[in-house]
Amino acid sequence: MIDTLLSVWRSKDLRKKIFFTISILVFIRFVAHIPLPQIDRAQLETFLSQSENQIFNVLGMFTGGSLSNLSIDLMGVGPYITASIVVQLLTKVIPAWENISKDGSQGREKLNRYTRYLTVPMAIIQGFGTVSLLKSQQVLPFLTTMELAQILITITATSVFVMWLGELISEKGLGNGISMIIALGIIAGLPQQIANTASVVESGDYTSLAILIAIFLGSIILIVFMNEAERRIPITYARRALGAGSKVDSYLPLKVNSAGVIPIIFALSFLTFPAIIARFLSTNTNERVQSISQAVTDFVNNQTYYGILYAVLVVVFAFFYTFIVFQPEQISDNLQKQGSFIPGVRPGSETTQFIKQTLIRLTTIGSVFLAAIVVVPFMVEQKANLQTLALGGTSILIIVSVIIETSRAINAQLIMRKYDTL
Repeated sequence: MIDTLLSVWRSKDLRKKIFFTISILVFIRFVAHIPLPQIDRAQLETFLSQSENQIFNVLGMFTGGSLSNLSIDLMGVGPYITASIVVQLLTKVIPAWENISKDGSQGREKLNRYTRYLTVPMAIIQGFGTVSLLKSQQVLPFLTTMELAQILITITATSVFVMWLGELISEKGLGNGISMIIALGIIAGLPQQIANTASVVESGDYTSLAILIAIFLGSIILIVFMNEAERRIPITYARRALGAGSKVDSYLPLKVNSAGVIPIIFALSFLTFPAIIARFLSTNTNERVQSISQAVTDFVNNQTYYGILYAVLVVVFAFFYTFIVFQPEQISDNLQKQGSFIPGVRPGSETTQFIKQTLIRLTTIGSVFLAAIVVVPFMVEQKANLQTLALGGTSILIIVSVIIETSRAINAQLIMRKYDTL
């Protein structure tokens, strides 16, 4: 450990990357504490403390307190995540976009550009819904058209700016910038979670505290194990240079949890967006619109229904994202072009089918694991009445995954510099 830290410190480039990443994250936290003007703090705290506003507490945690502070970074990276979901869904619907996605790094960059463009209208829609809802709850005063436009421009520009900072971290810093920003927001909410846990200790409920600690430690162990678990498919390369019949063996690694934390982040975005719109439409004068918005709000606030839908969405997005990242047909074609094959499996369609079936089995295990991570805290909270477990499993998964991903990025940089010196 000490040797690794010394190696990091000796590497000037790596040291710059780390300081650059930390500086950007600190600046983002500073932005998250710049409030919008004319806020009724007392009314805001009352509104967010209501039990039916669970979805806003969830959103507030993932924006690092920006929502509870009503800062200019009101939406965080939420619009960018929503835009990513829409673009990836459209990739499977629009043939031209699907062809773009198969065009290697250039295609991915083009789709990323579409995602950035779509982030702007998504930020405007989400910002307008949130601001209108807060106005209806007297958290914000009456706003003229010009004042509303100024607020929407501010929070949209800030959301796009934070998205850009996240991409700067990915490009010039260490790790995935967007994931690190989300993890930073969760970490920012830890003091409040610790305070809630301290209240459990003060009440003398040591049984609940023991359950909380056991779940916390068990979750970390399980998350690390599942993140490292992989299936290694043997690959045989026929080397002409070594003569006929000579072979070089390797393997194709397929992770059990190939999608990482992306399905959970996508599921949360998918749940929060309709909930915000429903709360906004609850003030509509049309009775049918009010009834629909109330039904959506009641559904989201029902712990059982919310947990089931959350788990189902996580499973769906796990399969969806895995088969976007790993395309069996493309992998099979690449193996065939390289003159390699899977022992016992014919090249071509049989290889494609073998890889697809293997991915389905692995993703089934990984998606059930992710679903359990998000559902178990809801079950324990209902049985043991532990309010400190709000988003516990999800938070731990995101934080641990980001730490593992960042440590891998550091190790990769160290290995690269070690080879450069040889």
